[in-house]
Amino acid sequence: MESESDDLDLLELAEAAGVTARTIRYYVQQGLLPSPGTRGPKTKYDRALLDRLQLIKLLQRLHQPLSEIRRKLESLDENGVREALGAAPELPLGEFARAYIGDVMSKLGEPKGVAESSPDLFSTQPARSYRYVNKSTWEHITLAPDVELHVRRPLSREQNKRVDRLLNEARNIFSEEP
Repeated sequence: MESESDDLDLLELAEAAGVTARTIRYYVQQGLLPSPGTRGPKTKYDRALLDRLQLIKLLQRLHQPLSEIRRKLESLDENGVREALGAAPELPLGEFARAYIGDVMSKLGEPKGVAESSPDLFSTQPARSYRYVNKSTWEHITLAPDVELHVRRPLSREQNKRVDRLLNEARNIFSEEP
């Protein structure tokens, strides 16, 4: 009976964790939190879920995607969750944000860890390396009113020469009197 008094209903759990009831339902649906086993207004949640919710929030602030958070949480029991919360890195969140942005923006696609001594659970490295392959932009060149040429850049040297020839011919055509 005593453990039942420690259980929380959905709204109590949401308020204690600083999230919405909808968020908790979503986390259950996504496998981040265990299902309470019952449904309805009298459903009770184990108070230990508070630690799990705090860890989820921490990992999200470290820019971990939910799929990675789920993978990490699957291997943790209640004690593991508490240990992970206690082993949280000491760097301010601004440092993590800078490291994350640096990793994402790196053209090499090889992210660098924020701290070599950080536990794997708090790694800011994404699960996969991302590389910028063929970053391009579109250039819109107006040839005449209501007529544009769209060119995806960058181009090879030979392609640039051909586009220049095309532009010269197109300008000549549009500058002729009808």
